[in-house]
Amino acid sequence: MTGAVALVTGASRGLGAAMAEKLAAGGAHVVALARTTGGLEELDDRIQAAGGTATLAPMDVTNEDAIRQLCRAVHDRWGRLDMIVHAAIHAAPLSPAGHIDARDWDRSIDVNLRATGRLIALAEPLLQAAEAGRAIFFDDPHAGEKFFGAYGATKSAQVALARSWQAETARTGPAVHVLAPRPMPTATRARFFPGEGRAGLAAPADEAARLLAELG
Repeated sequence: MTGAVALVTGASRGLGAAMAEKLAAGGAHVVALARTTGGLEELDDRIQAAGGTATLAPMDVTNEDAIRQLCRAVHDRWGRLDMIVHAAIHAAPLSPAGHIDARDWDRSIDVNLRATGRLIALAEPLLQAAEAGRAIFFDDPHAGEKFFGAYGATKSAQVALARSWQAETARTGPAVHVLAPRPMPTATRARFFPGEGRAGLAAPADEAARLLAELG
């Protein structure tokens, strides 16, 4: 990845942060996107301490104007994206299907689905401008499980959209990958499984290394 430019969403914590650190350690310049400025600054400190480089993009992935401006800035500076890693997600509280809060419905659809479609549209030309552009998404199959209505429905829709893009670009590129992380002690998982023992869960850093190794 030396010299590559990688955009990572949801980069302030969890798997997104771990992927950003691993990519930077491998020589990529990471464009780290997340809402949490403090988390991004801490990520940048770790990346710089390890000898890597990053550009911080503190913004909401649902902000269309901000994402457009970011992609334009990437184009103007580098002319391409070698990789996007889409880890941003909204984990709505568990709820019976008939009692999902309207705001959680809207936020789940905006973050997990609409923002994904917008990112695909804006990043595709940048990825196609790279020699071997790649897009990475993460599966988390909870669709149809009780109380996972908002998260399960919108996450499965996100993955379905990614797989459609994968099929459409199989010959032309970019290469689209849908990876399956092992359970990790992230804030998202803690929200779904409070009080769960974490001893048997995979460390995000280990999962980032394993998933990137899968790509070759």
